Amino acid sequence: MKKFLLMAALMLSSAATFAQTEWKDINYAGDTLVGHRMDIHLPNNGEAKHKVVVVIYGSAWFGNCFKEMAFGSLGKPLVEAGFAVVTINHRASTEALFPAQINDVKAAIRYIRANADKYKLDTSFIGITGFSSGGHLSSLAGCTNGVSKRKIGKAEVDIEGNVGNYLGYSSRVDAVVDWFGPIDMSRMKNCTDYNDEKSPEAVIIGGPTKENPDMTKLLNPMSYVDPSDPNFLVIHGNADSVVPHCQSVYFSEVLKANGVLEDFITVEGGEHGPVTFNETTFKQMVDFFQKEAKR
Repeated sequence: MKKFLLMAALMLSSAATFAQTEWKDINYAGDTLVGHRMDIHLPNNGEAKHKVVVVIYGSAWFGNCFKEMAFGSLGKPLVEAGFAVVTINHRASTEALFPAQINDVKAAIRYIRANADKYKLDTSFIGITGFSSGGHLSSLAGCTNGVSKRKIGKAEVDIEGNVGNYLGYSSRVDAVVDWFGPIDMSRMKNCTDYNDEKSPEAVIIGGPTKENPDMTKLLNPMSYVDPSDPNFLVIHGNADSVVPHCQSVYFSEVLKANGVLEDFITVEGGEHGPVTFNETTFKQMVDFFQKEAKR
């Protein structure tokens, strides 16, 4: 936890020193929840409209207000590259169980499309990225384009949800960068088994993952991958002690089999943020989104 708070402080400091046009604390759901607020950052480059990348923070799904940290980490290089960056909060797992978090992500994307002119956004391209649990939600958003509800065994979830006032708009995304996100919750422990009932993935589904295998599969982005998904870039450090590197190995194998993996980058000695976040990997993220935005 201390390492996480230190990283958050450094990211917030970085965000505070970068100037751009911005709107803060927009409520994308039409309510008063902190977890339904977002910020929009535009580059001051003279363009009339800007293509969009949504950025989601990591918090093991426990946080509902770390959007500024998301900008300080992944958002800044994207704004500098000319993208509009939208950093979003989502409800914490302790205040609402899954699928509330992906419902929030999709509501934010619908809001972006509905209000594009107001905020000078070019929604012909909406990319999405995030780290850790934000990588999970970004990946889940990309793997569930066009998915409303999904049932596995005895469990069923409403992936799209009905959050916000713009249900007639699409929540599709056009490209995904997953930074060390948890992807297969049945293999989080030593890359082979479920974690215990106190794990973040157990908290978000409201019970032990091992005792709820169907709901656990519905939480896993891997369960939704198909050839119609957008292209993915996956980045993970092989010294990550929080989310095992094997999670991205498993995910990349499935993405590649379905023809939607652009690249899987392993950062030698990369930890859960430190070392993995560096000038080279930020450039690889930016280059990927720029390439996808031109399609």
